Amino acid sequence: MLLETGYEVLGRRPRWMGPLITSLLRGYPHAPADRPLELAAFVAAQLPDRVPARIAVRRAVPTRVVRMRWDTPPLDDLAALAEFLELDGDRLDWFADRREINGNSAEERLRHYRYTWMGSRLIEAPKPALRAIQRRLLDEVLGRVLVHEAAHGFVPGRSVHTFAAPHAGQPLVVRLDLAKFFPSISVQRVYGLFRAMGYPEPVAHTLAALCTTRTPFSVARSPLLRAPHLPQGAPTSPALANLCTYRLDRRLAGLASAFGARYTRYADDLAFSGFFPLAATMRIIADEGFRVHPGKTRVRGRGDRQHLAGLVVNASPAVAREEYDRLRAILHGAARTGLAAANREGHPDFAAHLRGRIEWVGAGRPARAAKLRELYRAAVATDL
Repeated sequence: MLLETGYEVLGRRPRWMGPLITSLLRGYPHAPADRPLELAAFVAAQLPDRVPARIAVRRAVPTRVVRMRWDTPPLDDLAALAEFLELDGDRLDWFADRREINGNSAEERLRHYRYTWMGSRLIEAPKPALRAIQRRLLDEVLGRVLVHEAAHGFVPGRSVHTFAAPHAGQPLVVRLDLAKFFPSISVQRVYGLFRAMGYPEPVAHTLAALCTTRTPFSVARSPLLRAPHLPQGAPTSPALANLCTYRLDRRLAGLASAFGARYTRYADDLAFSGFFPLAATMRIIADEGFRVHPGKTRVRGRGDRQHLAGLVVNASPAVAREEYDRLRAILHGAARTGLAAANREGHPDFAAHLRGRIEWVGAGRPARAAKLRELYRAAVATDL
């Protein structure tokens, strides 16, 4: 059947078709229904030199899912993806930026993202329509895939406290920072993740395009941003970053375990405690395509204040005493003069801001939390 199909596609019966089919069956005992590009490359590599590629008949065969690794929706082809996202084909191409308009247009209305520099960090926020698409992908696709147990950032049920807790009371704590974390995660890596989930090549390419971007020339300050990358500001980026760093987490966790040390990660913050080989750690990080920010490496012994993600971990993870004292002073003032008078920084919802800070500062310290809540109630009563 394959032989006759080959003759039909070429409109002739070349002698090399038989050996090509034999090689094809050896390389692919089962039909690669989800890999048309890989199959085309395999066939091209088997062709005799200087064979003209004249196609007489194109037989379009839709791709399909062969095997899904997780409980994610099976999407056989681009039509299924468009239906899943409730888009037509043209709209899907537009949001996937097939023509690379976002990265090349000087007109803001033609871009899918809005850009804000915050110091040396670029926030790339998708506009509402693309954000809604990414939110759906996060909820119904990415959110169903398990991350490594060492990852604590942007993971339900985990937090900076679970990130820091394994390192509490340790004689040595080391913190490393990955430089340009989101821009370092390329579209190729994101595509590979979607392929690993089980999506066919065309679907994986489009999913990766929906979740990555190329920053316009007028905005970008580094070559990393000019290449397609994870945008910091998209709802899908934290989850994709965790999934794309799975192998990094696995290797570093294995290295730490071999030396009796501990390892956790919160986004671009890496924490180690106990004795571990720093040189081997750096090699693994570089091998996985990341770079450590040299100015943000911290090595702290038991006699130093050991900080991780804003928490002091010399004993149990907790906010530094100074921050507790500052918040208590603000609440004392609010209890005397009211919330409006104490809102010196002009927060639009000062009460909600205080409640959030109380939960942060009081986490893991019931006595602190109780005292702060008491002061907050007094401040609210003063307003009333």
